[in-house]
Amino acid sequence: MSTDDLDAVATLEAEISPGPWTRGIFRDCLLAGYDAWVGADGDQLLSFGVLSVGAAEAHILNLGVDPAYRRRGHGREMLHQLLTRARQLGAERAFLEVRVSNRGAQELYHQAGFHEIGVRLQYYRNKEGREDALVLSLALSQSLPTLSES
Repeated sequence: MSTDDLDAVATLEAEISPGPWTRGIFRDCLLAGYDAWVGADGDQLLSFGVLSVGAAEAHILNLGVDPAYRRRGHGREMLHQLLTRARQLGAERAFLEVRVSNRGAQELYHQAGFHEIGVRLQYYRNKEGREDALVLSLALSQSLPTLSES
């Protein structure tokens, strides 16, 4: 992800998230040196992901896929990219939060080997107010799980 991608990423994020990150948040992630990636087909943004790594831990901060391109492996590819990069940067464990209502993302993460380690109450904003998040974790000390479709 580069600064040239920020408008498209923020637009997609606003379309897919009830409590979206702003363009400024994505910009700040780039300025902070977080790993941030986009998946595209030509000029069409398909997916994005943001990763923070420190103290042998990785945190997937955000991962999104254009709804018109879901269930085609783009989320899986982005997740694999983020986990591969986390290992390259020395992370031994990856963490993420996922909305309790986001069954599709939960399925993807569980297929990748993530397991639930906790709940963050009222973590996400949504139209009704707040929503809980499941906290998921994956050990990266062994080989990365196969992210093929099942």
